[in-house]
Amino acid sequence: MTSLVREVRTGTTTAAGGAGTATDAELSAPASNPAGPIPPQPAMPESSRPPARSHRLPLLLCVLILLAVALISMAAGRYWVPPNEILRILANEATVLFGAGGGEGALRRTWTDQEATVVLDVRLPRVLLAFLVGGALSLGGACLQALFRNPLVSPDIIGVTAGASFGGVLVLTLGLSGGWMVGGAFGFGLAALAVVLALGRMGGAGGPMLMIVLGGIVVAAFFNALVSFITYTADPYSELPSIVHWLLGSIAAASYTKVLTALVPVAIGGTVVLAMRWRLNVLSLGDDDAAALGVNPHRSRVVLLCAVALMTAGTVAVAGAVGWVGLVVPHLARLWMGPDHRVLLPASLLLGGTYLMLIDTLSRSLSSSELPLGILTAIIGAPVFVLLLARSQKKGAVS
Repeated sequence: MTSLVREVRTGTTTAAGGAGTATDAELSAPASNPAGPIPPQPAMPESSRPPARSHRLPLLLCVLILLAVALISMAAGRYWVPPNEILRILANEATVLFGAGGGEGALRRTWTDQEATVVLDVRLPRVLLAFLVGGALSLGGACLQALFRNPLVSPDIIGVTAGASFGGVLVLTLGLSGGWMVGGAFGFGLAALAVVLALGRMGGAGGPMLMIVLGGIVVAAFFNALVSFITYTADPYSELPSIVHWLLGSIAAASYTKVLTALVPVAIGGTVVLAMRWRLNVLSLGDDDAAALGVNPHRSRVVLLCAVALMTAGTVAVAGAVGWVGLVVPHLARLWMGPDHRVLLPASLLLGGTYLMLIDTLSRSLSSSELPLGILTAIIGAPVFVLLLARSQKKGAVS
């Protein structure tokens, strides 16, 4: 028995049919795979690792810039309100909400009733609505640019904006408002997306993504033609001015009701996009590598497209068609943050909201009559976009 234990410890075994001695190298060698060698698996991409701490500071800076611009937006205008009074008004309103100090709040009153009305009832809803609309459009644009691998893509390309615009124009023509406006924009926006996705399933030589782009162009052209027809036949005195003003984009009629109306679709769609932002990094590797890493490319694209469509329809329902935000701001964010979508998407959300706050402040400060947002976003966005393209081309030539 002792000799058997010694033989096992030293790697020597004796069988009935013969004896053999196993060396340490033989004992430590891995067993052979009868099915053949295991094929190499794709390495985990660098972008799937947790974000570096170096990106936290730029995101924090985006938040600080957003808060500073929001304060400026609530202060600026034809009626100036001192920023320190704005902070005191907001802090006092917070104490009222939490039940401190009774119905008047806990802070000593140093502001006038007019200042409180301007801040709480006029400018605060506009700032909140501008953040939701700008952030949603910018976030959707960054997501679509990653899905289509094309920096020239914006939420307009999938036809949702045109469909939602037609729904809003139709509601205005019928003399309806309120919930009908939201329902019309939502319904026709999602109908446009359904048609685009159906066309994408048809396939083609260029693949489903090319069919989605072509389908979006066709659907957008169709709904734009319907909008033009309604605009042409509308009454020039009672219907046409409101239709044209709404199509150019505006948040002049901002209210807390509209903020809540936009918050629901933007929050749902934005949460889905931000939760799946790491999948965009994986999808950029190609469908085969994405599938090998456990990501279903087709399902992920459909979910992300639906989320972007939901956000876009929500913004059009409360602010009309606001262009260029989803095209320009993601480029600015990418120039600052880099191509990692785990950082790029939150930065696009914050910078998009900041950008539209500035545009809205300019629209109500440059002239006595408020300018539509779509005019200023195009005037400012087009030159900025050309400069960004020129810089990217120059950078590519140098590299």
